[in-house]
Amino acid sequence: MPKVEITIPEHLEMQIAQMVERGEFVNREEAVEDLLSTGIKAYKTSGPMDEDETGGGLEDDGMMGHDDEYVF
Repeated sequence: MPKVEITIPEHLEMQIAQMVERGEFVNREEAVEDLLSTGIKAYKTSGPMDEDETGGGLEDDGMMGHDDEYVF
């Protein structure tokens, strides 16, 4: 399996660590893989559309007004 190195905000790292501590995932690697996979599936299902179809609002795209943050 290919390895990928990423840098994430501290608040996301803390949330992942809490999920691992609660036993939702075996370890961080499993958590990141599963959460990323879930995010990609959600993106494919309800990903961005042309502005004409959505009205052009960021909220319609599932974004919270930031180009780099998605809410799962």
